Amino acid sequence: MSGREVVEVLGAGLTRHWRLHGVRHEARTPFQHVLIAETAHGTTLFCDDERQSAESTQLVYHEALFLPAALLAAHRERVLVIGSSEGVVSQLAVAAGAQVVDHVDIDPDCVRACAEHLPYGYSPDELAAAERHDGPVRVHYGDGLAFVAETAGRYDVVVVDLPDERPDDPEAQLNRLYSAAFLSRCAQLLTEGGVVVSQAGSPALWRNATLRAALDRFREVFAQVVPYVSDEHEWAFLTGRRAAGPDPAGEMVRRLDALGLRPATLDAEALRARSVLPFDLRHD
Repeated sequence: MSGREVVEVLGAGLTRHWRLHGVRHEARTPFQHVLIAETAHGTTLFCDDERQSAESTQLVYHEALFLPAALLAAHRERVLVIGSSEGVVSQLAVAAGAQVVDHVDIDPDCVRACAEHLPYGYSPDELAAAERHDGPVRVHYGDGLAFVAETAGRYDVVVVDLPDERPDDPEAQLNRLYSAAFLSRCAQLLTEGGVVVSQAGSPALWRNATLRAALDRFREVFAQVVPYVSDEHEWAFLTGRRAAGPDPAGEMVRRLDALGLRPATLDAEALRARSVLPFDLRHD
């Protein structure tokens, strides 16, 4: 496999090249091309030639996605995860005190490949138990949009963790799960004091169009939108809640010691500093 590369498109006229040192798994599922390979960042998951997670940085990403939202929620007993094939968010939710985690993913082949080949997230045995609904994590294979439309469940935290929105491809099925209508339906599932959090794109000035669009949609649906702009990764996350609080960063900091787990990649200083939108978006 020497010399093979994945060419990841970052924006108009800009690509990132990932040199592969070995392939652990490669398959085309009914939904996407899945590749798990060794790179300079360790074992790395690519879907349709887009890096989804990598061994060296996945915890930075997943903690930034889940923990600020969990700290903003009034409770954390019931969590819904949509996407997030690796299973790390489900594990974080259980560690933070969740008694029920419903994990919905449209691609069983990808989820099972992640469990078998990634050194993080579900192990094969953990996934098998979750598929049987044996334990706090219950895996459901199907369309997240349909699950949210049909479920009678109520959740303290709803996590939407998908590959990047594809505004240039109106046929991309995942775009439906970035819409204001989908966010609104997620909001209807919330318990009192519950939150919805989503991966929202890059804060970089030259590629922040999806973050800008996500921010507009969240503001359309929620009374308060709290960002977390990762300081050690290239992504931003948005948490929405139906009732605004006067000091969301202060809430997160005050609840940190009682979270039930010790974060490995963020602390009180990060929660305060990174809950501020980039300058360009604050002064738009």
